[in-house]
Amino acid sequence: MYKLAFFVPIEDAENVKQAVFEAGSGRIGAYENVCFQTRGTGQFRPMEGAHPHIGSVGKLERVEEFKVELLCDEAHIHGAIAALKLAHPYEEVAYDVWQLADL
Repeated sequence: MYKLAFFVPIEDAENVKQAVFEAGSGRIGAYENVCFQTRGTGQFRPMEGAHPHIGSVGKLERVEEFKVELLCDEAHIHGAIAALKLAHPYEEVAYDVWQLADL
């Protein structure tokens, strides 16, 4: 079992979550589309060569985002990450994956 967490602009969150859910993540027992999200502010400065979805090259940008956390089994983790990258509006997607212990 894995835990997947990613950051996404608030206005894009539902579409990205749906893509990741459709790839098989966010399931716990008899429940699906399970996640937890927290609101925060992300920041970045696109450098030369970047093609930002939000902001412009050389300018520091701050964006209201959700951090979305969900579980994903081993059979679906690679597909979930691929779906995340495909659905996410950012050129570079920030995400974390942790392998969980079964205690």
